Amino acid sequence: MNDIDAWVWWLVGAAALGIPLVVTAMPEFGMLAVGAVAGAVVSALGFDAVLQVLTFVVVSVALIAVVRPIAARHGRQRPQLATGVEALKGRQAVVLERVDASGGRIKLGGEVWSARALDTGRAYEVGQEVDVVDIEGATAIVI
Repeated sequence: MNDIDAWVWWLVGAAALGIPLVVTAMPEFGMLAVGAVAGAVVSALGFDAVLQVLTFVVVSVALIAVVRPIAARHGRQRPQLATGVEALKGRQAVVLERVDASGGRIKLGGEVWSARALDTGRAYEVGQEVDVVDIEGATAIVI
């Protein structure tokens, strides 16, 4: 097998590693594919098989060791932009009908919502500003 064949085989290996990446969505396969491309580059430059394999191993392990923890950390973060019900939590609303533990009405984000007080012994009168702490179905829980 000559040098040209070796770098072609490295690229075939990279493509083969790309298939399970797409099928399983495991980024580690992509990192191994990048290592195979690095091996192809080293092969195309005319270096021997030992250096090609060493390059593949070093690049693959380095990518897995560095990129994987960063990706995992980003995966655990909450989205920066809250949408839906999550966007309503923490907002202020104005009481339209007296709100107590059994119910009431508020104006939240330009819409009228049913609401109830989080503290069962507390009531909020018309015109008072309240904070939304949670949403349960179509009812805002306020303090």
